Amino acid sequence: MLAVRVLAGPRRLGPVRLVCVDGPAGSGKTTAAGRLAGCLHDRGVRAAVLHLDDLYAGWRGLEGSLWARLSVQVLEQLRRGRPGRYERFDWASDRFDGWVDVPVPDVLVLEGCGSAPRAADPHATLRVWVEAPRDLRLRRGLERDGEAARAHWLAWMADEQEHFAREGTRGRADVHLDAFGMMTP
Repeated sequence: MLAVRVLAGPRRLGPVRLVCVDGPAGSGKTTAAGRLAGCLHDRGVRAAVLHLDDLYAGWRGLEGSLWARLSVQVLEQLRRGRPGRYERFDWASDRFDGWVDVPVPDVLVLEGCGSAPRAADPHATLRVWVEAPRDLRLRRGLERDGEAARAHWLAWMADEQEHFAREGTRGRADVHLDAFGMMTP
């Protein structure tokens, strides 16, 4: 069980255990992160989920300033035992709009494409990779975002493939899950 493994792991972000749930868009990361946080809550652990969808600068946001902003606004603050705060991206208006406070949890589950780059390694208690077949991922994405987002999805999928290859994300993960949350070899 992931919750047990997380709680047995070291706190590498000050008083916080950081779990990075990474993998391609539409693979099931949000569901896996929510389930993990629920299991931790059931054990009396203060767990928070931070969705990178709130931090990307839209469809072009996988690279660029994402990790630098997350590090400065949230991770460094939590490492010091202080609450973090980040500016949320409003996808409808295509701009950052509004700030979100992040209290100091026992476990921070960071969920989203690019949540486990090499830069996260010194801070991560556990890196989880979630994967699913490309056609399933695209179908899930278009069901959520609509057919009009197809070009964005295809471009994002190409960007994330390059990102994961460069970072070696899958190979560095501690745990692998399939599209339905089952552990894989």
